[in-house]
Amino acid sequence: MGVVAKRSSMTFFSDPSSHYSHRVRIVLAEKGVTVEIKEVDSETLPTELTDINPYHSLPTLIDRELVLYEPNVMMEYLDERFPHPPLLPVYPVARAESRLFIHRIQKDWCDLVDTIVAAKTKEGVNRARKELRESLISTSAIFSEKPYFMSEEFTLVDCCVAPILWRLPSLGIELPEKQVKPMLEYMDKLFERESFQVSLSEAEREMRD
Repeated sequence: MGVVAKRSSMTFFSDPSSHYSHRVRIVLAEKGVTVEIKEVDSETLPTELTDINPYHSLPTLIDRELVLYEPNVMMEYLDERFPHPPLLPVYPVARAESRLFIHRIQKDWCDLVDTIVAAKTKEGVNRARKELRESLISTSAIFSEKPYFMSEEFTLVDCCVAPILWRLPSLGIELPEKQVKPMLEYMDKLFERESFQVSLSEAEREMRD
């Protein structure tokens, strides 16, 4: 897959260790968008970001006069602004299903990842880790049905799943190889994509070193 640069005047304020920033970076790389990526420490946000984002949050995407501060909105905007390759299905029913998968991933997996990363209480982290591990194991079989997440093609859903699966070692989650073989094969396929490799920050590379 060749990543072709497209002219752009975009700036992306990115948390180099956040899976929410990572999902948008994958889309940017998949589309081959020319973008200035500014890595930002979430504890010390620059005034150029706090002046334009009312929530003082990461990630934040600026495209000329447009300021976006919700990662899923960014992903869909980029998919519409740069239509090739398309990362959502063409037909309304399939598009709605993809959006629902992204919503479910948020509820079932992302919230647990956020609990583990926040590390507020040991009990909470252990409970979230156990729940996430069990959920991933029970979901593994679906990866044997189609090449990507419930799809023949790579989509925005995969852009949300990939950062979570990449982080499993750093989250303290080890999966039983025999039980999750289809998921492991899916992971290898995602991690080998040129766009995924391009999307990785230095902090993310260290998660699997």
